[in-house]
Amino acid sequence: MLNLHARVKGAGQPLILLHGLFGSLENLAGIAKLLTDDFQVHMLDMRNHGRSPHHAQMSYPLMAEDVRHYMDANALPYAHVLGHSMGGKAAMQLALLHPERIANLIVADIAPVNYPPHHDAVFKGLNVIDPHNLRSRQEADELLKPHVPEIAVRSFLLKNLLKQGAEGFTWRMNLTAINHNYSQIMTGQHHDQPFTGPTLFIKGELSDYIKPQYRDHTMALFPEAQVRVMPNSGHWLHAEKPGLFASIVKRFLSKA
Repeated sequence: MLNLHARVKGAGQPLILLHGLFGSLENLAGIAKLLTDDFQVHMLDMRNHGRSPHHAQMSYPLMAEDVRHYMDANALPYAHVLGHSMGGKAAMQLALLHPERIANLIVADIAPVNYPPHHDAVFKGLNVIDPHNLRSRQEADELLKPHVPEIAVRSFLLKNLLKQGAEGFTWRMNLTAINHNYSQIMTGQHHDQPFTGPTLFIKGELSDYIKPQYRDHTMALFPEAQVRVMPNSGHWLHAEKPGLFASIVKRFLSKA
């Protein structure tokens, strides 16, 4: 178990936010700002991401135990937990392993299934960059562009570059460990006992991360699950339509 870096804002019932792959707690800061009037929001950096410790191993059971350890260290007997993408899988794993710690579970645009590898271009682009010999972020962007043509995705990925002294950069994320454990990150969730607490899946209408064929496996693990579809939004639904996303979260938590 690692001591995760966190940022806490607001007051009220605790709500833990877990970000996705290659991200950090900063990715959910906009949503957190919209929720702090109603909740004490805990934004966490997952292992090997952001300012949290690096470790050679990375799996959903390990990530779930990191979050449980954070809850223990911060005297949170239970909390609402919201996770996006990889963070959603970690949240589901925590709910399956320690259901008594979850008041309500919210999963943003991910299902508890195995996904095929689909970040080859991202890894190729990131591995082309030698951060120690970089002269500027613009240089890194140019190196990444042939592999990742979408400017928004490149901007998101390059937020992981940290200036190192007068010259050069370093990766804030543990790119080596993420690459090495990528097959673990693509795995789904399985457990003998389902999580029977209130659960909400929020799907981006234009995203294919949640498909009809995933329904049986999802409902077997989360029999109380509801699904809300956010119109005209993709996988980054919380960033594309933060106001609507936050209102869906508030409405669910007010009724649960």
